[in-house]
Amino acid sequence: MKDIIEELEKRRANARLGGGQARIDAQHKRGKLTARERIELLMDEDSFEEFDTFVEHRCAEFGMEKQKTPGDGVVTGWGTINGRVVYVFAKDFTVFGGSLSGAHAQKMTKIQDMALKNRAPIIGLFDAGGARIQEGVDALGGYGEVFTRNVLASGVIPQISVIMGPCAGGDVYSPAMTDFIFMVKDTSYMFVTGPDVVKTVTNETVTAEELGGAKVHTTKSSIADRAYEDDVEALLQMRRLMDFLPSNNKSGVPALPTSDSADRPDYSLDTLIPDNPNKPYDIKELILKVVDEGDFFEIQEAYAKNIVTGFARMEGRTIGIVANQPMVLAGVLDSDASRKAARFVRFCDCFEIPIVTFVDVPGFLPGTAQEYGGLIKHGAKLLFAFAEATVPKITVITRKAYGGAYDVMSSKHIRGDVNYAWPSAEIAVMGAKGAAEILYRADLGDPEKIKARIDEYQKRFANPFVAAERGYIDEVILPHGTRRRICRALNMLRNKTLENPWKKHDNIPL
Repeated sequence: MKDIIEELEKRRANARLGGGQARIDAQHKRGKLTARERIELLMDEDSFEEFDTFVEHRCAEFGMEKQKTPGDGVVTGWGTINGRVVYVFAKDFTVFGGSLSGAHAQKMTKIQDMALKNRAPIIGLFDAGGARIQEGVDALGGYGEVFTRNVLASGVIPQISVIMGPCAGGDVYSPAMTDFIFMVKDTSYMFVTGPDVVKTVTNETVTAEELGGAKVHTTKSSIADRAYEDDVEALLQMRRLMDFLPSNNKSGVPALPTSDSADRPDYSLDTLIPDNPNKPYDIKELILKVVDEGDFFEIQEAYAKNIVTGFARMEGRTIGIVANQPMVLAGVLDSDASRKAARFVRFCDCFEIPIVTFVDVPGFLPGTAQEYGGLIKHGAKLLFAFAEATVPKITVITRKAYGGAYDVMSSKHIRGDVNYAWPSAEIAVMGAKGAAEILYRADLGDPEKIKARIDEYQKRFANPFVAAERGYIDEVILPHGTRRRICRALNMLRNKTLENPWKKHDNIPL
């Protein structure tokens, strides 16, 4: 028995070395951790249990039968994050560059199946060069098996992808179908075809960073939800994110202890809205002052900054927040903001996370660029997402709620449950100046008369009371009591039950 145990330990030690010390050193030299080091940081101490440690590829082409390494370029298993079960796979760049083979894919699909069967989140750490060319169609088939499981798990368990090195070719489509993608600045990139192929086909000269680096995907393409400075920060932030997310679509949101009173007033909110209706203010100040302990995990903070999305807690329970940002484009809705918010709303609805919406929106962004870019359909995505959502929905209108954008931002008319307005709210078809100039076109030549018409319209319609008179606003509330009102509404809605008509699935305007 002693000999067998020694052999086991020898094999394990060999497997843990991956591609060998020289390649581990090269990984560290690039500023990156190894697959096992990453898992160690991500998971609770001593909680990770590895599966398929000794799996090897079965390829005999191109001399591959002489090149075998236990684990075959991916580390898989399960462990806990802050005590909750999570499944994980981490590509090992030191072994065949982390490339995917048939055996490699089988390791991944095994862990995907386990995560789905046991209704627990799965996190993928990507650092790989794509398909293993020597395996040909076996690698392609392996990708297809992974993709299928991504689709089946969507909306059932949270799926998170962290790009920590190259992620190219077939490898990019698995992250693309997960719920969130995070990247590491300067060391990670994603693209379908690399710079060499781009140069050959389109004659464009571009670097890997310019083509698919973290800056590109967080600010331009919206592929990635956030980017972090290094591996350590990325993994620690994943631990933080997991505290906000349910384990599955039926488990309910996690509840953490908090010392932040639900009745806590914040009188500084009474002066948050400037007297000048055209002067901006930072909606994040409101969010941080209302949520538990100022803890807000923002999603896609560098993209479509005119809308803010992210997770927070009220009385220890997770909520999703959607908020117009007056600091950027006056908080107007455009194509990018609509898609960003729609995606987030649908995630929250999948996993029974209540949604709190803060509204200060002057309308949809006009112009040929928006219209040619499909604003009608992109705006409809957000409208569709809010309208179909059956989770508790609470809306607070802080200032402007103009035109169709008023309807879209979780209004009572698209099944908002509790809709509040601050006294500073302006709910109207459009701003007073534009409305008066249309209604009283005959008076446009008389500045004094048109000013009087604008003031008249402002006084009559630029307030929350017309909507409140019709029951479209449940209550006009004082800003300093916003936290208390939201907490009470969330408690009241905790047992909300609402079912949409049966359908195989909806047909959101993609």
